[in-house]
Amino acid sequence: MRYLVLPTVLILSACVPQKQEEQPTGAEDFAAYCSACHGAAAKGDGPMAAGLARRPADLTRISARNGGVFPGTKVMAKIWSYSGGPGAESPMPSFAPLLDGQLVGYDGGDGIASPTPVRLVQVAEYLKAIQE
Repeated sequence: MRYLVLPTVLILSACVPQKQEEQPTGAEDFAAYCSACHGAAAKGDGPMAAGLARRPADLTRISARNGGVFPGTKVMAKIWSYSGGPGAESPMPSFAPLLDGQLVGYDGGDGIASPTPVRLVQVAEYLKAIQE
């Protein structure tokens, strides 16, 4: 009888949902990875901005600079292609943790839903939400 208890306990423990680590929100990822340069309010005035050759963009005005439309595909291309490597145009560093995890279909407005890391989608959607 006692030989049946251990397998039963193991089988039942596999049925109990395991606690998953909470995924940061787009706002939290922005604060962790972007605000040092772009500022807490995304105005381009973060504490690291003064040391850059070119002032970081005011990310609250993306839509205003694009005829009142948030250019999701262009924004995603920028945040996903932040090469930061040798010879790169952008001073944006690589944020490798944002590339890990689930891929979701993201349509930035061009009618094409491309597989995109969910955390990048969340950052893009956060930026869309803070447009002035």
